[in-house]
Amino acid sequence: MIHSKDIKESKDTRSGFGAGLLELGKQNKDVVALCADLTGSLKMDAFKEAFPERFVQAGIAEANMIGMAAGLASGGKIPFTGTFANFSTGRVYDQIRQSVAYSGKNVKICASHAGLTLGEDGATHQILEDIGMMKMLPGMTVINPCDYNQTKAATLAIAEHQGPVYLRFGRPKWPIFYPETEKFVIGKAWQIKEGSDVSIFATGHMVWEAIKATEELEAEGISVDLINIHTIKPLDNEAVLKSLHKTKCMVSAEEHNRIGGLGDSLAQLAASSFPCPQEYVAVNDSFGESGTPDELLVKYGLTAKNIVAAAKKALARK
Repeated sequence: MIHSKDIKESKDTRSGFGAGLLELGKQNKDVVALCADLTGSLKMDAFKEAFPERFVQAGIAEANMIGMAAGLASGGKIPFTGTFANFSTGRVYDQIRQSVAYSGKNVKICASHAGLTLGEDGATHQILEDIGMMKMLPGMTVINPCDYNQTKAATLAIAEHQGPVYLRFGRPKWPIFYPETEKFVIGKAWQIKEGSDVSIFATGHMVWEAIKATEELEAEGISVDLINIHTIKPLDNEAVLKSLHKTKCMVSAEEHNRIGGLGDSLAQLAASSFPCPQEYVAVNDSFGESGTPDELLVKYGLTAKNIVAAAKKALARK
């Protein structure tokens, strides 16, 4: 089990993407990068400087960027597009659907500043619907890593995957706890701790909150089966059902609207294979607002405290 008191280093997950992209550039000459006027924010500067001939600055023209990426993929390249999650999905959904997903193009849609923890930029930039939008596209793989190391590992892994991918990451500095040497396997959940009373399935930044919640629950004598669902689609059905058969109740934790996200994927699987009590820790069908990341997580109920309360409620319903 990872202990929060032992974690000393923090770094933004977007920097994990930047580091992974640079490494890919050195490994594979077919990897190309496109950015919509946010090179610094997406940490794509190092790739741009090292491989200027493989970098396209699309400007504030996200739809054109997706179209160019689809064309590059048709020519055998492996394009990685970069902009904020709101612009990576909501602004260009038609282009992704028609030019990328429909024909199964090998495009990697890489999206930073997702969720509430974008912070002070407010509701217009804090997309909370992107996981739902992207997972509904046939053939789209959806990945939401938990920290710097896992984001870097995921970036390397998606280059080897044939087909469209949505990779979601964030802006704030976040504790690093994923083992640096751990290989990232798409579609394979990461079991952080085994337990028998309640299952907690978390994704993205919420994995850290789930670790802290697990410590509190364990201190009260509640055994937690804690799993990081970094790949929301395809979901690791085997790992989820194995956990539910042990605990017979669950909590889902995500920095996303409770409608259409990880929680709904888990509920759909449970409804068809192993019905059991479930509690959601997610944004309750609302937009965000301006504030610091910590303030917003508290206001919208996305903290370890909320996960603890949800776990006790799920246990009471068994």
